[in-house]
Amino acid sequence: MRFHWSLSQVGDPFRRAAATRDMSGRIDLQCKIDFCQRAEQCGIDSVLMAIGFTRPDPMLLSVALGKETNTLKFMVACRAGLLSPTMFVQQINTVSSLLNGRVHINMVCGHTPGELRYYGDFLDHDARYERTDEFLTVCRSFWADAGDVDFDGTYYQIKGGRLHTRFSPDPARGPEVYVGGNSGPAAALAAKHAHCWWRLAEPPVRVAASVGVVLDSGCEVGLLVSLIARPTHEEARRAASALIGKFGDDAREVHRRFARGSDSVGFVSTYEAATADQEWLTPYLWTGAVPFLGAPAIALVGSNEEIAQALLDYNRIGVTQFLFTGWPDLDEMTSFSRHVLPRVRELEGRDGDEH
Repeated sequence: MRFHWSLSQVGDPFRRAAATRDMSGRIDLQCKIDFCQRAEQCGIDSVLMAIGFTRPDPMLLSVALGKETNTLKFMVACRAGLLSPTMFVQQINTVSSLLNGRVHINMVCGHTPGELRYYGDFLDHDARYERTDEFLTVCRSFWADAGDVDFDGTYYQIKGGRLHTRFSPDPARGPEVYVGGNSGPAAALAAKHAHCWWRLAEPPVRVAASVGVVLDSGCEVGLLVSLIARPTHEEARRAASALIGKFGDDAREVHRRFARGSDSVGFVSTYEAATADQEWLTPYLWTGAVPFLGAPAIALVGSNEEIAQALLDYNRIGVTQFLFTGWPDLDEMTSFSRHVLPRVRELEGRDGDEH
């Protein structure tokens, strides 16, 4: 299993409790440098560089942070509606050359039509996935380095495309591609183009029922989920209760409005689960923070041993990568690396011996 961490709330763990109009895009660079350097020590594969109008540009920030780190990778979020695929490949290849290949890409199709219109993107949900299919087809043609790129699609037309900045000295290598979303179009896009499909966490039985086609394509499956791991189950439960005790009706109303304005299948279904008297979807999968901190706040809550076992349960149905957040992230990530990760590796070894 591989483990990643989101940089989206580092330095401001409760930013999602605020309305987007109140969120700052100011960069606390030293805070993020400190976190990334600790992530290297903790064995984290990459940090997710989120995208949106409340944030700095993820690609430029990745370069700044990459110059202060040695092994950590940066998973740069991108939307196909922002720029041409040729320009995007040129930018990613440049980042790769500056950071010695330490860049993944996370293709997202957007979850809030209102915000997408800020960038001039007026396509509906399924059309955004169709456009991203074309976008990645062009990108992969450049990374395959099989000659000039020609493409004649609905959304993009490329004639004799060429780029002289490659992703790596290996001419036929590009970045690992992650595709996010819980919908059918997201799964189909991942199966066609991605190394890994990111989806919001659900109970293992529901994940198992939806990942077969993706796994059969050779694409991996990953879960986006938050963590509250403590020495004992009772301590974890108390930490979860204390977390939501910090918030009131204002935070809840922020996410009621957000849910009404979102067309993301994963976000909407997670909000619905959190408002349907289903606070615990499994003994460890908890929706209690979702009404206050958003769909990505669906969390695994339990003792260190229980969290390690829960991760292995997901692994047994085909989940091989995890993207975490925590409150605060630095403390949760450090604790994960010291107390959960060693147990995960031990359980993986036992599971492998049994098979």
